[in-house]
Amino acid sequence: MTNNVNPLLQMQNIKKDFFGNQVLTDINFTLGEGEVLGLCGENGAGKSTLMKILFGMDVIRETGGYSGNILIDGKKVEFSTPFDALEAGIGMVHQEFSLIPGFTATENILLNREPCKKNIVSEVFGDRLNTLDYKEMDRRSAAAIEKMGVAIDAKMVISDMPVGHKQFTEIARELSKDQLKLLILDEPTAVLTEREAEALLESIRGMASRGISVIFITHRLHEILAVCDKVVVMRDGYVVRDVPAAETSVEDITKWMVGRDVQSGAVGEARTNDGAQTVMSIKNLWVDMPGETVRNVSLDIREGEILGIGGLAGQGKLGIPNGVMGLYEAGGRVEFNGREIPLNNPRKCLDSSLAFVSEDRREVGLLLDESLEWNVAFPAMQIQEKFLKRLLGGLVKWRDEKGIHRVTQKYIDELQIKCTSSKQKAKELSGGNQQKVCLAKAFALEPKFLFVSEPTRGIDVGAKALVLEALKQFNRDSGVTVVMISSELEELRQTCDRIAIISGGQVAGILPAAASSEEFGLLMVSKVI
Repeated sequence: MTNNVNPLLQMQNIKKDFFGNQVLTDINFTLGEGEVLGLCGENGAGKSTLMKILFGMDVIRETGGYSGNILIDGKKVEFSTPFDALEAGIGMVHQEFSLIPGFTATENILLNREPCKKNIVSEVFGDRLNTLDYKEMDRRSAAAIEKMGVAIDAKMVISDMPVGHKQFTEIARELSKDQLKLLILDEPTAVLTEREAEALLESIRGMASRGISVIFITHRLHEILAVCDKVVVMRDGYVVRDVPAAETSVEDITKWMVGRDVQSGAVGEARTNDGAQTVMSIKNLWVDMPGETVRNVSLDIREGEILGIGGLAGQGKLGIPNGVMGLYEAGGRVEFNGREIPLNNPRKCLDSSLAFVSEDRREVGLLLDESLEWNVAFPAMQIQEKFLKRLLGGLVKWRDEKGIHRVTQKYIDELQIKCTSSKQKAKELSGGNQQKVCLAKAFALEPKFLFVSEPTRGIDVGAKALVLEALKQFNRDSGVTVVMISSELEELRQTCDRIAIISGGQVAGILPAAASSEEFGLLMVSKVI
């Protein structure tokens, strides 16, 4: 970092309220050129609102604006739109992707900034008839990808990409802009595998060395310490700490974020379930899912247990539930309660009382423009005809609004979903609270068997324990068999009874949750014949 007389960014006394509800109070911090600032806080602490103010997002202007000053290079700025922020050299990669699915990575990286070349027709009729210079597009996107330091296929269509590569495409798009001075990364590693996350941290170090400043928002606190120069911790709309990263620890940051000590790392009370019958039998499963290798998975799951599925990135753990539930083409055989479940047929799975909380909550999990009530109740209404009133033997049906409100409120309370009411739209919630809505939706189906994929992805430390406890409670109280897929081995050990490790697209082994980290590590790197 270089120390300037005037820092690149100064935020002074920033305040913001939404309809009388104060969400930011007197926010002050500075950021130097080439400095990496880690911004921490629980969901609802005000991090995303603060970044929306900095980036000139429409929602801020539409809700009465903000007070306080933003200075860039010592000069006061007021961004009315994100275009103003972009012009001033500020880029932002949001939690939710803003990519065009049918376009390639290159086309998305250079969207609205495509280089063109003249042709015979445009020489006569004007520049509007210029054609795209595909060679130059390829060169510029390759340069941005190289600057990022992570290899992605520039010619791949976004809809075919694994979720991590979509995130890197977003970052490459910002790095392709010549005037970039400051990049805001909002939960960039939440959708990344372990290896991808490490590559991104290396990329952030590279940006900083070239003089680009970075505001890095993440719930993975060890990443903050690994890459940031300073840490700003927010709680309930206030900055409660602004310290050099070298002078703090994960435990300190956690305490400041939640205002209390958070216990972690203890292995949960695993049960053996040895006498339980097999409720699901997976035989020779293969799945064609981008970024995942599922070649030949055979796995028996016991009734009433919580089975964890772990393993290194891309080895197949995420592909298993997506294949069984019919979201990607799959082959092999799956039996549930002694009856074969046809693959590649999501409706048959749901009709058999199976449910799935996907790792991709935005694309698969939520109706973003609908209320929490509609999100929680709609699948149960559609699949099981719950929350419906009937007349004339079912000829006339209408929604049971009271029942819908009751069940939604129940899960808002149980999962401590932070919202203004059950009528609030899902898209207005923070990422972690959206994840809880996905869980509530699955719970409302009252399934016999539940797949939960990356349930704590993008959730802050205070909420993680709550979500994992809710899964255990659901399993214990309802007798539902739960299969939890996670990149976080310690979370699997805290929550599950047994853990299957997937390596090379197959089951490398299954161990009790109480087995040592070393034993799990050996399975992760083992080569399955």
